[in-house]
Amino acid sequence: MNEYGSRREPFFFMFDFALEKPLVIPAERIHENEILFMFNGRGNASDIVPENDVEISFRRSPVRFEQYSEAFKYVICQIRAGNSFLVNLSAPTAIATNASLDALFRLSTARYKLRFRNEFVCFSPEIFVQIQGNRIASFPMKGTIDASLPDAATRILADPKEAAEHATIVDLIRNDISQIADKVWVERYRYLEEVKTQRGSLLQVSSEIAGLLPGNWPDRLGDLFLKLLPAGSISGAPKPKTLEIIRTAEWYDRGYYTGVAGYFDGRNLDSGVLIRFIEQQENGLVFKSGGGITAQSDVYAEYQELIDKVYLPIPHRESVTT
Repeated sequence: MNEYGSRREPFFFMFDFALEKPLVIPAERIHENEILFMFNGRGNASDIVPENDVEISFRRSPVRFEQYSEAFKYVICQIRAGNSFLVNLSAPTAIATNASLDALFRLSTARYKLRFRNEFVCFSPEIFVQIQGNRIASFPMKGTIDASLPDAATRILADPKEAAEHATIVDLIRNDISQIADKVWVERYRYLEEVKTQRGSLLQVSSEIAGLLPGNWPDRLGDLFLKLLPAGSISGAPKPKTLEIIRTAEWYDRGYYTGVAGYFDGRNLDSGVLIRFIEQQENGLVFKSGGGITAQSDVYAEYQELIDKVYLPIPHRESVTT
């Protein structure tokens, strides 16, 4: 990243959650690596929906509540012991669909769409960082509610657990950016965005934290990203100890789920967090999802949020069997 950035050469990059399998690919070689992506309308894949109007089936088989509850209890014990304030706990959900990963990529609507070989597809609503000129901005997303619920917007913004969780992440991201920026501020705090799914709409709460980078930031792109990763919104705070808790609590490998992918066009950079993630495994497809746990969390609500995030962003084309 430092090398391509210093030459102002466009490239695609992707980091897994554990930072063990990073990919950095110059623009002219992206197709060779079987990568299709569309980030905020820009990428190497057409965004045209196929003409066929075949109904897409989708069935999910969530992890047993008892298994999730055991992991949740461990996380709560660690929080009460003072080892973390916020832990993002995730789990895999087995799913079945008649659509291929390629079809899901082409049919889905999302801010960040990515298909990597025949290994996974991601349709993420969450920005990681964007850099334009020398301004860097991060947009952590914390807080989700069914938009059809009465007074949904008021309920999510007034919920003390959600407010505390969001404040913790904003503080963490602000500290992360302060490691690389000369000036940092919160541009917007707890604003709502609507995400459309096949089962209706969700409201999600985001904030915008901005900073000013030194003029030579492209020369040190790799160094800058290593100081920001993994993303605070899908790990927790304080980050080092929380990562240890996640490794113990979770019984599966996140892989590229909750990692980061992005594109540098030679002048500006755009990147997203790899959430809303379907992975092809030996025994079938899994959808990886999760949520933030604090001392105020309720295990039943958190389990339901994990399930609610298992969806396809393909409005009006899908039948769902749970």
